[in-house]
Amino acid sequence: MPRLLAALLLLAAFACQAQTTPAPDTPVQRLRIVGGLGGITQYTRHEENFWARELAERTGGRYSASIVPFDRAGVPGQEMLSLIQLGVVPFGTALMSQMAMQFPELGTPDMAGLNPDIATLRRVVAAFRPYLAGALRERYGAELLAIYIYPAQAVFCNRPVARLADLAKRRVRVSSATQADFIRALGATPVYTEFAAILPNMRSGNTDCAITGTMSGHTLGLHALTSALYTMPLSWGLAVFAANRENLEALPPDLQAVLRQELPKLEAAVWAESERETTEGIACNTGADACTKPVRGRMTAVAPTPQDEARRREIFATRVLPAWLQRCGPVCAQVWNDTVGPVVGIRAPLVR
Repeated sequence: MPRLLAALLLLAAFACQAQTTPAPDTPVQRLRIVGGLGGITQYTRHEENFWARELAERTGGRYSASIVPFDRAGVPGQEMLSLIQLGVVPFGTALMSQMAMQFPELGTPDMAGLNPDIATLRRVVAAFRPYLAGALRERYGAELLAIYIYPAQAVFCNRPVARLADLAKRRVRVSSATQADFIRALGATPVYTEFAAILPNMRSGNTDCAITGTMSGHTLGLHALTSALYTMPLSWGLAVFAANRENLEALPPDLQAVLRQELPKLEAAVWAESERETTEGIACNTGADACTKPVRGRMTAVAPTPQDEARRREIFATRVLPAWLQRCGPVCAQVWNDTVGPVVGIRAPLVR
């Protein structure tokens, strides 16, 4: 509760700043946006650029927006959906892994071990999207406007890794319950850590490995603290961008039309950037020529073997999915079988 109250105070200050009465030569309406993770390319190059600059350009100066990344707005990630529902956050971005702490079914498409490549991820998200949009609308009064991804979540370790089994007995940073399930299945110890605390935890010796985005880890500086990068995508850091429906429907029709037209383009740009950065992140951490960043690491990248791919699928089917169903309840088995299950060829047992 103290964290939530602090978040509300910060957001109130942000709202006051964004809703200051405009001068005659400023846009007639200014939106308030809580965006994704700050400091990451998906935010700085795409989200921030669209809301802070392109929206005004594309509407002839009639509308603009103020945006702040959620990790700098003081908003607890697991509370974002509730704040959107209340209208405290009119437009907000929430990581699915954090929403899943309170609403497990909403984290379905980004469970650890589910999506071994971006092609599978696209099919999984497309299958789940209608359910997600309906659930947000009917239960939380929110309108789904976009789904973003971050670069593939790989494993950075301070000791060599040649295969999945080598993670046994290590302490591994995780950011979601399903990542924890996957790590436990390997005989390792999951350590829940916020993104900003990854480096301090590695420096202190509290963790031996960290699951995070390939480029996100490089941006943090993990290449200076770790030596091995196991490149199997354990998850993708899916995020939902949604609006409070009442706030959205109160906007002028022409502004609503612009958002409906432009946000799918923003989503596509974020996906393309994340796919590119998944590959370049590996290059930058290992010092390969394909890296365009000024700083390069000297890590050793290890790709999963066919045996590890089979192990991933087995762990997902026998450990991750059952544990998720236990947390989520019997309704979620039906949701899985109606949406994602047919895409990946894994059926959940129905419990009556």
